[in-house]
Amino acid sequence: MALDRSDSLNSLGFPKPPSETRVVVAMSGGVDSSVVAAELAREGYDVVGVTLQLYDHGAALAKKGACCAGIDIHDARRVAETMGFPHYVLDYENIFRDAVIDEFADSYLAGATPVPCIRCNERVKFKDLLETAKDLDADCMATGHYIQRKMGTHGPELHRAADHARDQSYFLFSTTPEQLEFLRFPLGHLASKDETRALAARHGLSVADKPDSQDICFVPDGNYAGVIEKLRPGAAEPGQIVHADGRVLGEHRGVIHYTIGQRRGLGIGGLDEPLYVVKLDVDQRRVVVGPKEMLATRRVPVREVNWLGDAPFASALEWHVAVKIRSTKPPMDAILRPISPTEAEVELLTPEEGVSPGQACVFYEPGGSRVYGGGWIWRGA
Repeated sequence: MALDRSDSLNSLGFPKPPSETRVVVAMSGGVDSSVVAAELAREGYDVVGVTLQLYDHGAALAKKGACCAGIDIHDARRVAETMGFPHYVLDYENIFRDAVIDEFADSYLAGATPVPCIRCNERVKFKDLLETAKDLDADCMATGHYIQRKMGTHGPELHRAADHARDQSYFLFSTTPEQLEFLRFPLGHLASKDETRALAARHGLSVADKPDSQDICFVPDGNYAGVIEKLRPGAAEPGQIVHADGRVLGEHRGVIHYTIGQRRGLGIGGLDEPLYVVKLDVDQRRVVVGPKEMLATRRVPVREVNWLGDAPFASALEWHVAVKIRSTKPPMDAILRPISPTEAEVELLTPEEGVSPGQACVFYEPGGSRVYGGGWIWRGA
């Protein structure tokens, strides 16, 4: 599981033996981070496992499909016991609520479609946990993310995982150069998830066949609107479903139940044309629907840009890049035009449907694997 290796460096890129290299492994209790910890322990590193308790432990015990729930803390502890390294559980519940959950709720109420997993990496794992790792005198922190860290002429670079089907670069675009110096991603070069599970089985880990988590950890049943209503009572106020031409077509149960591009579940059957959600008017409590062609977008404004290119972001009038505007889509050709060091307009060379405020727009090297950062889509284009 080599990383940054040369004749004089160990597999994590340090000029000393593994036994003298302390690495904190962020352990979610899943198979990926468990394999990272086990492999590094096997190689002789001074491994310290850390698991974050991100929400109420008692309530979490019943949520087996979500990461960082009670069962996952138990699984992470068992892996540490099996491999013989120390393991700590840190209570990050208040930090997680302040940095991730509250913004998630407020974004939905504002008509956006947030990606809380990115904020968790940015504000919790790669900020507070990373600082905790430094406080533990670690040389680096390793995670089970499927992404690659490669050394370039200007320092460490972020690259897509070798297995593009598992690639998690969309969720890690906001990783800063300073964080990248300290982070390691030992699974990024693997060809498939089957390799990861085979490694887990080889170490005799109980999580070898554990299913992947599919949902946001604090929304394990996928019912986003239900969580919002609990966090913000009274948020689901009813209103009108309106056609883009002004016709009132029906009533809705609350804007928080809808997302841009949605077609199913609108409750306005019997019409001749298929209709999609094209706009969420929060102020008027209106869900605006229209034909599919109204979803096509070519210009995407982004802010909070995190740039990982070699030259300063605003040093060029435009950058020719590939971009992903949702995690499940392959990168598409685009022109990135900086407005300021943290704002830009992205021009998609092929119009895309369903671009939604609150989602991430991640920048890539055209035809290559390097990640150049990204930004947040912040208004309807």
